[in-house]
Amino acid sequence: MKTSGVFPDLNALATAPLWDPERDDTLICQQVRDETHDVKTFVFSAPEPRRFSYKPGQFLTFSLPCGPAGEEINRSYTISSAPTRPDRVAITVKRVAKGPVSNWLHDTMQPGMEVKVTGPAGEFTCADSHSGKFLFLSGGSGITPMMSMSRTLFDLGAGADVVFLHSARSPNDLIFGRELALMELAWPAFRSATICEDDTPAGRWPGLRGRLVAPMLSLIAPDFLEREVYVCGPEPYMAAVRTLLADSGFDMTCHHEESFDFATLMQGELEEAFAAPEPGEKTYKVSFTKSRRDIECGAETHILSAARAEGMRVPASCGKGLCGTCKCKLVSGTVDMKHEGGIRQREIDMGMILICCAKPTSDVVIER
Repeated sequence: MKTSGVFPDLNALATAPLWDPERDDTLICQQVRDETHDVKTFVFSAPEPRRFSYKPGQFLTFSLPCGPAGEEINRSYTISSAPTRPDRVAITVKRVAKGPVSNWLHDTMQPGMEVKVTGPAGEFTCADSHSGKFLFLSGGSGITPMMSMSRTLFDLGAGADVVFLHSARSPNDLIFGRELALMELAWPAFRSATICEDDTPAGRWPGLRGRLVAPMLSLIAPDFLEREVYVCGPEPYMAAVRTLLADSGFDMTCHHEESFDFATLMQGELEEAFAAPEPGEKTYKVSFTKSRRDIECGAETHILSAARAEGMRVPASCGKGLCGTCKCKLVSGTVDMKHEGGIRQREIDMGMILICCAKPTSDVVIER
């Protein structure tokens, strides 16, 4: 992209084609920003001018060479930037102890490096809501989709009424604190608050303390029963919010949540895997070349479920064909696959499948 001083060619950006998930799959890191002691934001652009079109709250799936011997690992991260600033896209990542992907990003990713991505995808967004009153509830790194939604509404100058309540472990773990404060100053219909569980060595947290409970929510958002609620965070946090809202008489049809917590998203798949096959159900042999494992899989069972039931550790995030984390090469055989956008048609044409949403229709061999 041609530049003039520090500015890119703004005319080129204004007329650039949209990012096409079926063809475009490479991003270049432009900036790495420290948000807290263990959280960083990674800003990316396309190699050639592209405008990113997505709904705030959606995610990208990254293929990163951080496995053993440089093996690629797929991992999904919610976009934290706003589609109202379409020339860049950003993710905000917390370093996880022994997490191969987050640690690789924190330790290795630098401006100028290229990464492979799939997406955007996902259904967790306020963009399709007809409500004018929102309550955003986030815990820990679950703040990222809420930040994308808030930034979008802020940039649009929309007439939305937003209450944003974030829960963090301590003041040292507050993500986007200063930006939220500035948004509150510039946007009269936007209110933000933070709850911290613990103090820091430097001093006591002067604000709300502990965990979110009904009296606290009523204090911050007295009209929360009238709002559309969006929730993201660790599963225990989201479970507590569900209980709180239900016990308060909230209309749960106005409740929306998102998480990539494996135990939650894969629960249905695991239950399916351990269910006894129906009498007379046809089974097929599934062979994994790299793992050197052969398993039996029922014709009505997803391959990932059968593999998990046999004790195989197969990377997966969403369990429903959205994120692309479990993408594998189908070496031979046939499957019935019903995905939700986590794989491109050209990848399918090349023999790739998502085993979380693929059922065998013959004996199959999979490169995994």
